[in-house]
Amino acid sequence: MWEGRARAARRDIAALATSGLGVADLHAAAIEVLEQVIGDDLTCWAAMDPGTLVVSSMTSGRVRIAPEYEPRLAETEYSANNPNSFASLARRQYPVARLSDLPYREVVGCRRLNEVWRPLGIEHELRAAFTVDGDCWGAAGFIRGGTDFTDREVEFLWSVAPAIGAATRVAVRTDAHGYRGGVGPSIVVTGPGGEPRAITPAARDWQDALNEIAPGRFNVLLRAVVTGTQAAANGTFQARIQTATGGWVVLQGSRLISDDDQSEVVVTIEPASGHHLVGMLLAAYGLTTREREICLEVISGHTTAEIADRLSISPHTIQDHLKAAFAKVGVRSRGELVATLRPDDLTYR
Repeated sequence: MWEGRARAARRDIAALATSGLGVADLHAAAIEVLEQVIGDDLTCWAAMDPGTLVVSSMTSGRVRIAPEYEPRLAETEYSANNPNSFASLARRQYPVARLSDLPYREVVGCRRLNEVWRPLGIEHELRAAFTVDGDCWGAAGFIRGGTDFTDREVEFLWSVAPAIGAATRVAVRTDAHGYRGGVGPSIVVTGPGGEPRAITPAARDWQDALNEIAPGRFNVLLRAVVTGTQAAANGTFQARIQTATGGWVVLQGSRLISDDDQSEVVVTIEPASGHHLVGMLLAAYGLTTREREICLEVISGHTTAEIADRLSISPHTIQDHLKAAFAKVGVRSRGELVATLRPDDLTYR
């Protein structure tokens, strides 16, 4: 029975991923989905920075932890003696764990249990990291009194955790970029062959704009992005596309989790920012890899000494590369280089 519930939960979470929710709203909705199967007195979900495995935000279920215990919980998460920390779970092949499965000595010495859960009258804990394609995008803890979490609940959470990771990855892009014009999210859900299965009104506007160049161009681009996403080791793929007006947009695909190994792909569409375009522009000027690296450092405002330290090359070599870059771009100084390539000036038109 739990397998059927897990399939239904994965479908519900995949649907949430395509609705344009930010991370906090996505996690709040996903909590409601999981609490239909996993009983708890309290649940705390975290968004995680996949690069550092540091908690970036928290979302609670219908019952919040008492305010006086929130700082203590945050402190214990980064303490030296913190069994089943979110960061350690993110590094495991099986990123789901019950506190009661740990050796007795670790359980009785757990600060989180002794300083937070037991004072609140609860002691059973089940935790999971939401990892997909090698990156951890979130984590959650379920806590309750009474009976401990069952093996079936553990298996259910393990089964749906990757779907939550994939959905959170999409929601991070929503939070990072937002959507212009107040017209809602530009999202397309495709099947494994790139065929559109669902499309939001804002994405349909992009479809019309891209098809102005050639009928059917939008679907061709979707298939290309889906193919790249499915082939990418990290489950994401990005393409920069020029519109009929000469502006640029970014199509980014992310794999979703499905039950038949024919994963759907969600594609988001955003006007390109300068950061999306500057690398392409450097390539268009014919700069070498090292010249591009140095130009990006200059655009970021770093001095020659800082660049030398960051790239482990001499200041003299930096000046030689900059002279070559100036000649290719057609400028005579760092100021002119930045004015020509500055990301804030290279936006969608």
